[in-house]
Amino acid sequence: MTLFGVRATTRRAALLVAGLGLWTCTWSAQAVETIKILTEEYPPFNFTDKGKITGLGTEVVQAVLKEINIEGQFQSVPWARAYETAQTTENVLIYSINRSKEREKLFKWVGQITPTDFYLFSLKSRNIRLGSLDEAKPLQIGTVNQDIGEQYLASQGFSVGHNLQSSSKYELNYEKLKLGRVDLWVMNELGAYFISRQAGDDPAVVLSKALRIAELSGGGNYMAFGLKTPDAMVERFRKGLEAIKKNGTYDALQKRWL
Repeated sequence: MTLFGVRATTRRAALLVAGLGLWTCTWSAQAVETIKILTEEYPPFNFTDKGKITGLGTEVVQAVLKEINIEGQFQSVPWARAYETAQTTENVLIYSINRSKEREKLFKWVGQITPTDFYLFSLKSRNIRLGSLDEAKPLQIGTVNQDIGEQYLASQGFSVGHNLQSSSKYELNYEKLKLGRVDLWVMNELGAYFISRQAGDDPAVVLSKALRIAELSGGGNYMAFGLKTPDAMVERFRKGLEAIKKNGTYDALQKRWL
């Protein structure tokens, strides 16, 4: 082979490598980031229907993901597991999580995704009326392990195994209430009514609001990351949530579910 031929071959090889490199860079630039997202069975905010995780909170998170071009790997697990994993693992989003004084420094908060109002519910047939939280201490209350309701009641002098009966699912507490195994059920209003209807009941006939828990009401459900997640990732989600609130997507989802 002549020197000219060697040079030509070398030049073609270099162009081929450069072309492959450009193709690889272009493909990488188009690849969508993925992030792990944990939630629980907490209808109507997040729940599994026909093998798919749905609900008001889920659709808000999905809208944010679309806005910031990130793909979410959704998984529904018991709340205590989701709560611990999000705290200890980088780049794990958790929703729908209520914000409280006890939780404030444990997470990096993205923003509110749904409103909430919490009550101690009783059966209407029991006619339980409470003037204060202390009046509930002699009674049995259905809670969910590490849920905001259980955490709050524990901070107010209630305890699991004494006057709190802890479960892994919210629907179990509704069944306990109807069967008389608990006297009260701590739950947000929208979720309680949804679960009651799903069970074939009319919540206006079955449930009574024994006491509103003001400290848990008004703040709403949030999406959040643990402290190990970089601030830059949290800020991307904040901007995505702000964007869907400005462009009308957020309000449209709220109206569809509430």
